[in-house]
Amino acid sequence: MSKKIIRKNILQKRKNNFKKININYSLLKKVFKIHKIDKNKIIGGYYPINFEIDCLKILKNLSKEGYKISLPVTKENKTMNFFEWSFNELLFLSSLGIPQPNKLKKVIPDVLLVPLVAFDRFNNRLGYGGGFYDRYLNNNKKILTIGFAFSWQKVDRLEINPFDKKLDVILTEKNTKI
Repeated sequence: MSKKIIRKNILQKRKNNFKKININYSLLKKVFKIHKIDKNKIIGGYYPINFEIDCLKILKNLSKEGYKISLPVTKENKTMNFFEWSFNELLFLSSLGIPQPNKLKKVIPDVLLVPLVAFDRFNNRLGYGGGFYDRYLNNNKKILTIGFAFSWQKVDRLEINPFDKKLDVILTEKNTKI
């Protein structure tokens, strides 16, 4: 099945079946332990839109534990950078309608929590089609990538291109794939 059809089907299913479900924080901490992610690391998150699985509670917990949090800022030329952010700072809507921090301190995350539309058993990720994360990861190679998804977003196999970046780990509300 083409990426376009998978994207359309999963996005509709996600909209119809959305529930306020979170990833189990202990699963994420297990991944951090395995990959030796300590509290002086920068975590790149995302602000959930379009019925994505919510990572804000996890980001808040990480922030309370002393991790630095960052969120993406996208540009018209389809590039993205991450900027340090805390929960007591205001967010602004981008031209794409995505809440993002006021650009103050640009950072490169050590860990990146990645939203996705679909994934397969090989940790391939299907996003919205803009290539923001693929381009960012291509330019910043030493980042641990952790996809956040609902378990039913898994498909048999995704068609991949040379510029598509696999994720290191995918966490769902039901389990983890490390």
